[in-house]
Amino acid sequence: MFPGGGDPAPAQAAPAVAPGPVPWQRVTVGTPGPEFEARPPGQYGFDFPDTECDGWSTDALSLRFASVRGAKHRYYRQPRQDAARAAVHEPTGHVVFAVADGVSSAANSELGAVEACRASIEMLLHQLSQDPDGLRFEEVARHAAERLRELAQWRLNGKEPEPSEVASLYATTLVAGVVRARPSGAVTEVCRIGDSGAWVLDPPGSRYQPLFGSKSGSHALVVSNEVTPLPHVPDPLEVTTARLDPGQVLLIGTDGFEDPLGDGDGQVGALFARHLAAPPLPLWLAHLLDFSRETFDDDRTLLAVWPRDTAAPR
Repeated sequence: MFPGGGDPAPAQAAPAVAPGPVPWQRVTVGTPGPEFEARPPGQYGFDFPDTECDGWSTDALSLRFASVRGAKHRYYRQPRQDAARAAVHEPTGHVVFAVADGVSSAANSELGAVEACRASIEMLLHQLSQDPDGLRFEEVARHAAERLRELAQWRLNGKEPEPSEVASLYATTLVAGVVRARPSGAVTEVCRIGDSGAWVLDPPGSRYQPLFGSKSGSHALVVSNEVTPLPHVPDPLEVTTARLDPGQVLLIGTDGFEDPLGDGDGQVGALFARHLAAPPLPLWLAHLLDFSRETFDDDRTLLAVWPRDTAAPR
């Protein structure tokens, strides 16, 4: 009995708690690599997070990118040396992009990769504002190379650096370009320095059409790991153009993605063709890109652009 008499009030049942979301389990492809807690990069690597991703859409195009630190760098306390950046040129709606893979032998290639991307985006936007139909990729590449030279000069306390000194500090590959959405269909123009890759993916058939020569495809007689990166600007510069038909996807990726992808006819190709049939959540792309497969432990970066069905209701 409670003070004052009367029966106690019936106990109220605790409100039902909905089960929480199931934590994502790491995607494995074939035989997974070793699992371990990632170690922090060195104390000055704080500006290069383990993982980054982005995603947005214009009226005509959808973009996603993700960049993840590879197992080797997670274990040996090294920062992620890949980078990606993208922007929309607002007067035209064109999307510009850059993907870079810092060369592991360079002392601060992670910074070189980021700055090469930033400089490329700056110049692409500038050129489109001057002439929406014309791009001068050699000028884009030289602007990125000049940014690396300026970084090296600052690092060397104002001393004019030799090209070899710039490379020893900030060498990086670079793939940069634009996707133009037009009534007749989307078209991309892309340039490349080094060995990062670009493809047009046809998801229903899981077909990856390389836009540049592959270093590891079945048609390659000799596989080479030799890279001639920025600050070197090759003459002529590799430049290509491709049309994106409805349902196709432009992919730009570093060799951390390219190497396990191969020709695209294996498990990795099937995995990404299935999940990239439509633009995924940016966080899901990052999770997917961080798949585990033995022997493949490099940083991975993938940028994707989809033409949108402008006839579909929004």
